[in-house]
Amino acid sequence: MVQLRSGREIAANLKHATALVRQAAAAGAAYVLTPENTALMELDPVRLLAETPPESDHTPLQNLQALAKELGIWLHIGSLGVKLSPNKIANRSYLITPTGEISAFYDKIHLFDVDLAGGESYRESQSFVAGDRAVAATLPWGRVGMSICYDLRFPHLYRELAKAGAAFLTVPAAFTQQTGEAHWHVLLRARAIENGCFVFAAAQGGCHENGRQTYGHSLIVDPWGRILAEAATEPGVIMADINPGEVAQARRRIPSLIHDRPFQVESQT
Repeated sequence: MVQLRSGREIAANLKHATALVRQAAAAGAAYVLTPENTALMELDPVRLLAETPPESDHTPLQNLQALAKELGIWLHIGSLGVKLSPNKIANRSYLITPTGEISAFYDKIHLFDVDLAGGESYRESQSFVAGDRAVAATLPWGRVGMSICYDLRFPHLYRELAKAGAAFLTVPAAFTQQTGEAHWHVLLRARAIENGCFVFAAAQGGCHENGRQTYGHSLIVDPWGRILAEAATEPGVIMADINPGEVAQARRRIPSLIHDRPFQVESQT
């Protein structure tokens, strides 16, 4: 997991991200995940639109594809902004193969529109278009379910990904400080436990150039809910050795994925 503190300048963000991806690969990582908003953290919707390219001319994406090929790793870009129209963007996660090809992509389904205590306000729907498909992609070690940040609060998404064969769930994020302190650890561990999956969560952390405060604490969680590795708030890399066989073991111990039953909700007075 690569933890970042992305700012408002794409070139600087890519330089920092590239250095940390190289660090992870040099330490032996075969799969590397970066956070949401890897290339740009921008709250001003006008500047965000101006700085976001379409996929056909997306230099950050092209540079990261070349990096994956150079290093021979699976590089999972937590998310990049991709312009879909003159006034709308997709928040898109990319899984890139060791040959630099795009294996899969996922557009964030759940958009974060909220007013927080202390005056913080976020309106992702002002600039972003919500995705409408869940994605489970294939890695050499098993299938990976893709999600982004606020998706974490919608457990049915991960249930469907696990039932579609995902052994690994990914949650690249830029959680706010307030919500991260309250819910980050417990929600990530819950998604691991209830689905018998590894959870990989690379995060943004610290005080950003735009004034936003993100929680950090990138995590790697095993299918029993144990934290295998955790960052603090500074940019850096955390690593863990993953045994995919632990997924089947956890699901044998708690076979809840095969015990779902249909039911109806009745309102009674």
